Amino acid sequence: MKLHEIIKFVDGTILTPELNLNINIHGGYGADLMSDVLAASQPNAVLLTGLTNPQVVRTAQMADFRAIIFVRGKQPQHETLELASQENIPLITSPLGMFELCGRLHKAGLPSFESNVSQ
Repeated sequence: MKLHEIIKFVDGTILTPELNLNINIHGGYGADLMSDVLAASQPNAVLLTGLTNPQVVRTAQMADFRAIIFVRGKQPQHETLELASQENIPLITSPLGMFELCGRLHKAGLPSFESNVSQ
């Protein structure tokens, strides 16, 4: 699914308009614990999160995410926007909560990219 399609499904607002929104997204992952993201995600996904600090972009880069969507209308810090632009990771904000966003994207055909991690 193309990122510009995902933005429509989530009623998203683009925070990094200079970046390419025609990229392919293969799956989705929602989390606020970046350790979970690193341990249980798959590449080429979109990350849904309520965290807005620069560490989110660094984690997305390490886990090979293609974009980040901030839930509940959250706005990232200025440093987060700058880092995302430098690393070519589009940022979007949506007024919807995590549960609603995950449901909408899954219903639209975007698979979950959350891997099982044994304790």
